[in-house]
Amino acid sequence: MIYRVRLGNQSGSCPAVRRESRRDPSPRHLHGAGTSGVLPALFRSRGEQAIVELALRQQLATYSSKQLSPRLTALDRTFWVALSRIWSGWRETLVIVQPETLVRWHRRGFKLYWRSISKPGPGRPRISPELQALIRRFAIENNWGARKIQAELEKLAFRVSLATVSRYLPKRKPDLDRRKGWATFLRNHRDAIAAMDFLVVPTVRFTLLYVWFVIDHGRRRVLHVNVTAHPTSSWTIQQLRESFPQSTPSDS
Repeated sequence: MIYRVRLGNQSGSCPAVRRESRRDPSPRHLHGAGTSGVLPALFRSRGEQAIVELALRQQLATYSSKQLSPRLTALDRTFWVALSRIWSGWRETLVIVQPETLVRWHRRGFKLYWRSISKPGPGRPRISPELQALIRRFAIENNWGARKIQAELEKLAFRVSLATVSRYLPKRKPDLDRRKGWATFLRNHRDAIAAMDFLVVPTVRFTLLYVWFVIDHGRRRVLHVNVTAHPTSSWTIQQLRESFPQSTPSDS
């Protein structure tokens, strides 16, 4: 959220800020925040007090712009994102925008960072239209699945991946009876079924953490959760053992 500043009259009054949030980010509010923060300043260390003064001066510099509606630059956003990483008290000093806005800036920067390093590669080579038609013909005339078609293509000296074969299969109508049977199975055995998966959490340093969780289908209860930066197979096996200790064979 960017706050618009409207300069006051020529009598030297402080600039008036027109905003839509509850927080008043005007220079007058910054001065008031500094006045009310005299007592906490007595208990701050010299380094922390220097950070507070730097944060307030940066916001006052934004309001010193001669534009009618000064806008925060990319350098201003970078300053606050970096400050929020190294200083835990940034929320108390930040008045020019809401803390949620700063979090949104960081998420936007995270997307730009991963977009810059995730360049699209060449991918799989396209197959010829004749081979695509052959895959559809196998599926329609023989009612074969992707794995069976892949095996038959290898006999004809066509090396095609299973994912590519599945991509060109003709769409079939959903089997309602099969869906009902699967739903009935889940309903009858929900107390003995657990779901598990990884979810990805980005950090401030643009790294990824992998959260492993196991949830019980019957009561929708989380059985186990853990976090790691390197989800190896041995680590995952250990999480399975901790999730279901009653199913793990004893050493004896």
